[in-house]
Amino acid sequence: MTITRRQFLQTAALTTGGLLLPGVARSDEGGWTRLRAAPAEAMLLDGKPDDPMTAVWAYEGTVPGLPLRFRKGERAKIRLQNGLEQPTSIHWHGLRVPNAMDGVAGLTQAAVEPGDSFDYEFVVPDSGTYWYHSHNRSWEQVARGLYGTLVVEEENPPAVDHDLTLAIDDWRIADDGQIHEDSFGSMMDLSHAGRMGNWLTVNGKSLAKFNVSAGDRLRLRLLNAANARIFDLDLSPAESTLIALDGQPVTPRRLDGPLKLAPGQRADLIVDLTGEPGSRLVLNAVSGGDPVEAAVFEYDQTEGRDRIAGRPEGALEAPQRPPLDHANMVEQGLLMEGGAMGRMESGRFQGQEMTPRELMSFGKIWTFNGVAGDMSDMHDPLLRVERGRSVAIDMFNDTRFPHAMHLHGHHFQVLEIDREPARHQDWMDTVLMFPGERLKIGFVADNPGKWLFHCHMLEHHAAGMGTWLEVGT
Repeated sequence: MTITRRQFLQTAALTTGGLLLPGVARSDEGGWTRLRAAPAEAMLLDGKPDDPMTAVWAYEGTVPGLPLRFRKGERAKIRLQNGLEQPTSIHWHGLRVPNAMDGVAGLTQAAVEPGDSFDYEFVVPDSGTYWYHSHNRSWEQVARGLYGTLVVEEENPPAVDHDLTLAIDDWRIADDGQIHEDSFGSMMDLSHAGRMGNWLTVNGKSLAKFNVSAGDRLRLRLLNAANARIFDLDLSPAESTLIALDGQPVTPRRLDGPLKLAPGQRADLIVDLTGEPGSRLVLNAVSGGDPVEAAVFEYDQTEGRDRIAGRPEGALEAPQRPPLDHANMVEQGLLMEGGAMGRMESGRFQGQEMTPRELMSFGKIWTFNGVAGDMSDMHDPLLRVERGRSVAIDMFNDTRFPHAMHLHGHHFQVLEIDREPARHQDWMDTVLMFPGERLKIGFVADNPGKWLFHCHMLEHHAAGMGTWLEVGT
């Protein structure tokens, strides 16, 4: 399915800065913030009188869920309450939390059963833009709305007029305005590009609008919360400067075209609003060719105010981390095979070698190093390594589809692309790989435990693209 221009409304709620996200942190006497996962309704469509509310699953009744904001070094105390009819869990995507708090059902904790609760408690180690989402049946639960944003404030943030978080998602909506449930887990999605939606939202709205003034400087925290869609986002003619990827500071650099975000990725931009009073700046999604309006920044009539726009951008303070030991790296290969039109001849699942057709009977169609991963059968890790060692993983995408590779509990650098040194060796937690591409990533294994490494096209993970690493103590 494709997203078309006609599917976006022309009017939506306005905000005058801050987050266009509903909800207020709810804490009990012990200081715990509650995240109750339960069925809810959301106005994902145009908001016209005859438009129905859409049945979703939500944290604290909103999509995205309750926005979480912490200071670096603060202790987070979050209580998940499961009001669903399915087991669930929460993963803190991009945060280097203790392994027992990582939220991967079947690997780091048991799934939280309906009616039960689970307490997540950890010290927030790094500033930046992160998010949280379900990590049990995530291909369904995230697609139904179980995700939210998480921001950790810097001690010395850049000076801006507005700090805005935009969670961008696509939904597969049926003709009745409800989520298309019959297609959950379809082999077409599992074996091709993943679950693509036909309705785009920003912060749960069909078209998010923001009131701004000429000369304002924005910090935009962009998150791709979609199951599988890669978003190409265009803010031209405004000049945008990238200052962080996946919450990690980068050397500031101007974007020379649309920003590409894979599922799970985040990017922080500094955007100077140099348009005339009364004009508008549009964030367009151009992934499908024709631009589709995702968010609009509407200028008021203010003129002649002393604004921040145009001043030099300073780099964010980099977190302390041990450097890569290039001379003594543990090397590990990772071959990605399978999927529609792939060349995979067989794969191992539950200890047995199977043909692609046999794998499909179990809902599997992708492999890492010849093994179709499954959270109920995660016996052998990709790698075991002692704590503090530098690791290089050499990945080759021998499939016909892109994959967004996400490493839990650590940040990594892309060292090589197709055996050539990467131009920007930024730290990140999710990287997009194209068909036929080879990437080498490097990281320091300094967080002990069992850490998932998987494709964040969530249907690809469900159909076999998952493994794990064990970092010793």
